[in-house]
Amino acid sequence: MDGQLTARKGTYAGLFLVALSTLMYEILLTRIFSVTVWYHLAFFAISVAMFGMTVGAIIVYLCPHFFMEERAPAQLALASLLFALAVVASFMTHLSIPLSMSISLLTVYSFALTYVVIAVPFIFSGIAVCLALTRFPKQVSQLYAADLAGAALGCVLLIYTLKLTDGPTAVIAVALLGSIGAILFAASARAGKLTAAALIASLLLLTFVVGNTALVRRQSPLLRLMWVKGAYEPPPLYEKWNSFSRIQVGGNPTQPLSPLAVSFSLGYPLTEKLPQLYLSIDACAGTVLTKFQGNLKDVEYLKYDLVNFVHYLRPDSRVLVVGVGGGRDVLSALEFGQKSVVGVEINEEILKTVNGRFGDFTGHLDRDPRVTFVNDEARSYIARQTEKFDIIQTSFIDTWAATAAGAFVLAESPLYTVEAWKIFLDHLTPNGVVTFSRWYFRERPGEVYRLTSLAVTALMQKGVTNPREHIVIVRYMPPPRPSSESLPDGVGTILVSRSPFSEKDLATIGEVARRLLFEIVLSPKVALDETFAKIASGQGLKEFASQYPLNIAAPTDDSPFFFHMLRLRNVLRRDLWQQGTVTFNMKAVFVLASLLLTVIVLTLLCIIVPLTLTSRKAVLQGALPLFVYFAGIGFGFMLIEISQLQRLIVFLGHPTYGLAVVLFALLLSSGLGSFLTGNVTVEGARGSGAIRLLMLLGILVLFGLVTPYATRQFQGSVTRLRILLAVAILFPLGLFMGMAFPLGMKVASQKSAQLTPWLWGINGATSVCASVLAVVIALSSGISTSFWTGFGCYIAAALAFLWACRAVAQRATP
Repeated sequence: MDGQLTARKGTYAGLFLVALSTLMYEILLTRIFSVTVWYHLAFFAISVAMFGMTVGAIIVYLCPHFFMEERAPAQLALASLLFALAVVASFMTHLSIPLSMSISLLTVYSFALTYVVIAVPFIFSGIAVCLALTRFPKQVSQLYAADLAGAALGCVLLIYTLKLTDGPTAVIAVALLGSIGAILFAASARAGKLTAAALIASLLLLTFVVGNTALVRRQSPLLRLMWVKGAYEPPPLYEKWNSFSRIQVGGNPTQPLSPLAVSFSLGYPLTEKLPQLYLSIDACAGTVLTKFQGNLKDVEYLKYDLVNFVHYLRPDSRVLVVGVGGGRDVLSALEFGQKSVVGVEINEEILKTVNGRFGDFTGHLDRDPRVTFVNDEARSYIARQTEKFDIIQTSFIDTWAATAAGAFVLAESPLYTVEAWKIFLDHLTPNGVVTFSRWYFRERPGEVYRLTSLAVTALMQKGVTNPREHIVIVRYMPPPRPSSESLPDGVGTILVSRSPFSEKDLATIGEVARRLLFEIVLSPKVALDETFAKIASGQGLKEFASQYPLNIAAPTDDSPFFFHMLRLRNVLRRDLWQQGTVTFNMKAVFVLASLLLTVIVLTLLCIIVPLTLTSRKAVLQGALPLFVYFAGIGFGFMLIEISQLQRLIVFLGHPTYGLAVVLFALLLSSGLGSFLTGNVTVEGARGSGAIRLLMLLGILVLFGLVTPYATRQFQGSVTRLRILLAVAILFPLGLFMGMAFPLGMKVASQKSAQLTPWLWGINGATSVCASVLAVVIALSSGISTSFWTGFGCYIAAALAFLWACRAVAQRATP
């Protein structure tokens, strides 16, 4: 190191844009993968992206004669330009490969090819970021701050980009930002040819982004997803993207169809037909838009749907519907003559689609004086209401869509936890009923077992001594399909009353069930399944749930993974995978376990391969404490970050808030923390660095103890207050976490500047591993365990830092 290379303003600006576009593309890929494959496979996008950047750093380390310091400014521009071009090429390749979930050698090859292709842009991005952070050691604090600030802004910018255009066009916009970063790098390096090439690329990309966005508004884009979940997808009637979903409306608005439902009474003749459209979310979950012109006789069939069973028990009620979708449950409440209905829908685009663009088709239910639509997360909305409801209805609320913050990060739901159900019970009138409907798998109805466990636990925590008196479960089981070896799944609806069901209630339940040919699975007097009876008794529930083959224990806010019932220790037991329609949730846990094994192997390769291939063995002498340090902060940062994403997203409720608030606040404050280490000299890094790391440990302890309490106390507050609280909690945490990397780099550069790219790669590789490990720990032991594991990693890092500083000081002493 000659110490003469100085980063210019263009270097900072270029790094800022490359980091911004890299994180945008990483997160955007989870959205794309959620549509083209499945939500649990979308998690691969984050790991592959981080691994690609790690490979880029290792390439810099292994090729010192090519990546010489005097070439760094020009190579930054070249790597950024190649990143932008590779984004376009890799994405187009992904769109052209049909990916299915069938088990075959061709499927394995298709996925392997896709992930290799997807990783290529991130390799170039990793080269650029590594060069920026290792070739200007005197300015590493400021450059790392620019890197984190760019990533933070990328979180927010993606939200607004997807408001303006669709997912494929947003990918090209990401490439545009990367090419602008290349212009800034090239101008700073005074590389005329690279500047011209990057400028031409930027103009072409900008032209396409503007032109295709205009076509998206007209629903006729040039670039769209064609292969979705292994099948060709025809153009829809309407399509709209946002940061946590892609919605499509398809069908023929003039063609009458038999009513679409999964739990119609076998006694319904199905003779009436009416026009219906289908609204899908990420090409998986869906809801029906029904043509309605104000005549309730046209939708009388809704009285034969099991999910509406509760309306027979509580007529003339104030109803709250969780998850409006296409408006079916709202229409059902009107059909039953209920007093009023509040429909709470988290996805703003669904409300705009149903009541706006297709409002004439659906009958503009938003104009009915009895109906109120609310765009909010249901749990937090209900928590802050003073009004009590007679019915709270939730039917099949699951999207199986990866949010913009990643797939497994947001696979949890704030609606299916004990804390949430206690809120629901508190906001019922004395005889009010909360009702949930889920799939009923014939052989082992895991989801309905878990709903029952959830209801029992919530009731007992509210002081109920005999919870079975408050619970009724009714099911619909369809007849076998012709020429089908497997029987179709049924639907189970659970009704949980704040007060014990009366004899009149039970008589009504029995009469309606007989008339509509539904089966009463559980009531205070009936139990068709002894497992339901055992759970509903509440006696020894914890022990019974722990011994049951599936995880049917009641989820909590610390472990809000209701849909993932396969325990990690049973991932190889294929007999437990079967859950009918939602078997893919069982496979998701297998995918996660496989991914953990994969990233562990890749992380070890990132460590072993450079050690084997390097010709500078002397450089590695005495590097063990630095290796432990950078591995520790890599593991620690991601374990802390993801655990807090999971915890605070449940608190904030909305996926977009989780992305914008948690990631933005954490990355921005970390960038500020890095910037504040700019004046710390290499010699001063030893003393002040140790003090700052000790302060970080203290902040982590305080954070881990205070956050669960604070989120409980403020869960009913308005959204703005909850956001401010989350930022206030995260900011000091991120501030000190952001200091760790530049402090380590200052010490490492004093030992050997040639070693810093490998250490940066180690940090990235362990971050990849930790991104999966955090979810595995949270699924098996809870979010708190994941957080405190990250805390343990920072303790190891702090001790390694002191060790490294002592070794460097001894080496410097004659």
